[in-house]
Amino acid sequence: MNTAELLQRESFIELGARQRARALLDAGTMRELIGPFDRLASPWLAEQGVVTQADDGVVVARGCIDGRSAVVLAIEGAYQGGSMGEVGGAKIAGALELAAEDNRRGIPTCAVIVFETGGVRLQEANLGLAAIAEIHAAIADLRRYRPVVGITAGTVGCFGGMSIAAGMCSYLVVTREARLGLNGPQVIEQEAGIEEYDSRNRPFIWSMTGGEQRYASRLADAFLEDDADAMRAKVREFIRLGVPARHRSDREADFLACLARVDAGEQARPDVVRAIYQEGL
Repeated sequence: MNTAELLQRESFIELGARQRARALLDAGTMRELIGPFDRLASPWLAEQGVVTQADDGVVVARGCIDGRSAVVLAIEGAYQGGSMGEVGGAKIAGALELAAEDNRRGIPTCAVIVFETGGVRLQEANLGLAAIAEIHAAIADLRRYRPVVGITAGTVGCFGGMSIAAGMCSYLVVTREARLGLNGPQVIEQEAGIEEYDSRNRPFIWSMTGGEQRYASRLADAFLEDDADAMRAKVREFIRLGVPARHRSDREADFLACLARVDAGEQARPDVVRAIYQEGL
């Protein structure tokens, strides 16, 4: 991309959750459900002295993508690091369940989830974990009928139980600025030590969990520049492809074989990780 193209493009990463949902849906079709004026905030954060947000950091939008019925679920990374609590999780799980019900009633409805989340909201502990489990179950249900497309663009990334949700999607799109991992860098450093994982070493972090590395390791299906038009086009392409013959999360035997080749006695290197997954997946 040259300088002129760079200046003309619309950044997807710089958009908020509501703007991202609008950018993905066909123009003029977005209808927000359980929006901020419904005042469905977390009941638990205020009790702990944490400022609440009227939509609990999750945007649920109905509309059309490429003329097809769709629901877009966008997590706002700017609120509480996109952490997933009881209310936000229930909004996502409920919308996915309704989309599955639409399909069972003969109304083809697909879903797009924009992951911008550090994982479970620690202030809501088990309630957040239960909500994430409900999201996993709802994705597994809906993807039998229509594709569930996941996007992790940046800058928060996608971690914790929500990274499992991303891995369960029919297709996953990442950007160079994205990060995807079960545990965040600070958590790994805290548990394994700075010699194992230095959370301040940004080039190292991106070389292990960045979008380019995840795509090269076949843990994502598309790797895009930060461009809203390109993101919109890729989502449409995946929806036209329909449900894949086999979801990534159904390949547990292949993943276990890859993990069996890991030498835990040596410091992991990006090139070694790529080689293991490229040969095994």
